[in-house]
Amino acid sequence: MPGSPATPPLRGRRREQERLDRLLREIRDGGSRVLVLRGDAGSGKSALLDYLTVRAPLGRVVRTAAVAAESEIGYAALQHLCAPLLHHLDRLPGPEHATLATAFGLRHGEPPPAGATGPAVLGLLGAAAARDPLVCVVDDVQWLDRLSCDVLTFVAHGLGAAPVGLVLAARSPGDEAILAGLPELRVDGLAAADARELLDDVVWWPLDNDVRERIVAESRGNPLALLEWPRADLFPYNAR
Repeated sequence: MPGSPATPPLRGRRREQERLDRLLREIRDGGSRVLVLRGDAGSGKSALLDYLTVRAPLGRVVRTAAVAAESEIGYAALQHLCAPLLHHLDRLPGPEHATLATAFGLRHGEPPPAGATGPAVLGLLGAAAARDPLVCVVDDVQWLDRLSCDVLTFVAHGLGAAPVGLVLAARSPGDEAILAGLPELRVDGLAAADARELLDDVVWWPLDNDVRERIVAESRGNPLALLEWPRADLFPYNAR
């Protein structure tokens, strides 16, 4: 198995980890795979992407996260994702080379349309994965600029036989239209038993059982809410 077998398991995420491990095996065996993680803010999508990144073949991962401040800048997220692969640019045919060079600001010109950039990005990923599998990871896709979103959607549907994995994380509810129709993995809140154990990991004082149960219920098993509870006034009885 690629990556470090000693990677500690995430609490209550065995199903999700097994799905990601299977994706990596299939890419290692020469297939292409796409997966969209969907879940509420704080549900643990980024932690699962961390797990995937550690388990992926060493040096064969490119990763970025979209940010709201760049959501109006064309190709901002795509440029961050592809930047580590630009040394393969000279392996592309002239038109594709020119398209990406213009899209990423390496040469002067108007940003090319997504319909031209998509095939060029596919060519770049194929060139990068010619010898070893490649895993592309994009977090917070709800903040993608429109051109990056259109290109990544095109790429997700067109990977073909290249040993490339594309794994993206999107916040929901509300953003289900982004990357619709692609294979998905829902990341829900933790089961109550796992939520209790996670809470006990971060609380450094004796916690009344009724309080514990109320916290677990009000957090709905959201890992971030549970982790932040001891450090913020998220509940009216936080100081107890």
